[in-house]
Amino acid sequence: MLYVVILFLWLALLLYLLMGGADFGAGIIEMFTSHANKSRTRRIMYNAIGPIWEANHMWLIIAIVILFVGFPVIYTTMSTYLHIPLVIMLMGIIARGTALTFRNYDAVIDDMQKVYNKIFVYSSFITPLFLGIIAGSAVSGRIDPQASTFMDAYIYSWLNWFSVAIGFFTVALCGFLAAIYLIGETHDEAECKGFIRKARIMNVAAVVAGAGVFIAAITERIPLVEWVFGNVIGITAVSAATISLIMLWYLIYKGKRYIIRVLAGFQVTMILLTTTYKHYPNIVILKNGGYLSLIGDRGADKTIEALGLALLIGSLFILPALIYLVWSFQRKPNGSTSHH
Repeated sequence: MLYVVILFLWLALLLYLLMGGADFGAGIIEMFTSHANKSRTRRIMYNAIGPIWEANHMWLIIAIVILFVGFPVIYTTMSTYLHIPLVIMLMGIIARGTALTFRNYDAVIDDMQKVYNKIFVYSSFITPLFLGIIAGSAVSGRIDPQASTFMDAYIYSWLNWFSVAIGFFTVALCGFLAAIYLIGETHDEAECKGFIRKARIMNVAAVVAGAGVFIAAITERIPLVEWVFGNVIGITAVSAATISLIMLWYLIYKGKRYIIRVLAGFQVTMILLTTTYKHYPNIVILKNGGYLSLIGDRGADKTIEALGLALLIGSLFILPALIYLVWSFQRKPNGSTSHH
C-alpha cells in the first residue's frame, strides 16, 4: 500500500503541474499580451479555464494531505524550513483566485477591474515561480536542520541560484502549456496564430530557463546532469520528450489543434519523471549529504494502509466527477459563460 500512496503523490504533483500549471500559464500569457489584444485573450482564456480553475487546486491539496498524513517528518521539515516560499505561493493562489472571481463576476464595473487584472497576472507569475523554487529547494541540498542562524535556516534553504532557476523554468513551462492548450480554444485564424507565436516564445523561454537550471546546478555542485543522463530511464525520457516536441511543432503547422495537448502533457510528464527517478525515494536532500526518504520516513503502517485505501476509494469519485465537469462545460456554446 505504501507504493500506492507514493504513486498518488507523484500523480497529484503531475496533474497539478499539467492542469493548474496551464491555468497559471494563462495569466502569464496575458501578462505578455499587447494591450490591444488583452480583451480577446481574456475571453478565450476564461472560456478555457473557467470550468476547472478552482478544481485544479484539489491536486495540490491531495499532495499536501498525503505528506501530512503519510510522511509527517517530510511535511514538517519542508513546512518549517521552506515556510517563506510556501506562504508566498499560497498567498499567490488566494490572490489569483480572488482576482479572477471579482474581475469576471463583480456587479460593478469600474477602475477596480484594472487592479483585479494586475493581481491576476502578477500572482499567476509569482505562484509557479515559488512552486518551482520549493521543488528545487527540496533537492538542492541546502536545507540544513542544524542551522544556527535565521538566514541559514529559513533564507538560504531556498534563496539560491539552482532553486530560483527551477522557479523560472516552471514559469516558462506553465506559459508553454497554456499557449498550447489555448491554440485549440479558438477557431479564429488570427487568434490561433497569435497563440502559436506565444507558444513559440514560451518554448524558447523554457529551453533557455532549462539551460539556466543546468548551469546553476553545475555552479552549485548539484549532480543534476547525473540525475538526468546517468541512467537509462532518464536518457529515454529526455529522448522521448525531444522527439515529442518535434512532433508537436510539426502537427501545429499541420493544423492539428488537439493532439498537441497530449504531446505537451507528455513532455511535462517526461520532465518530471527524469528529475524524480534518479534520487527516488529521497524526496528531500539535506545539507551535508542527509536526506528524507519516502520509504524510511513514512508514517505508521496502519496509517499508510488507511491512507492508501482512502485514496483508491476517493479516486473512484473524484476522477469521474472531474471528467464530467470538463465535458459538461465544453458542451456549452462559446459565449454562454457569464464574464466581463
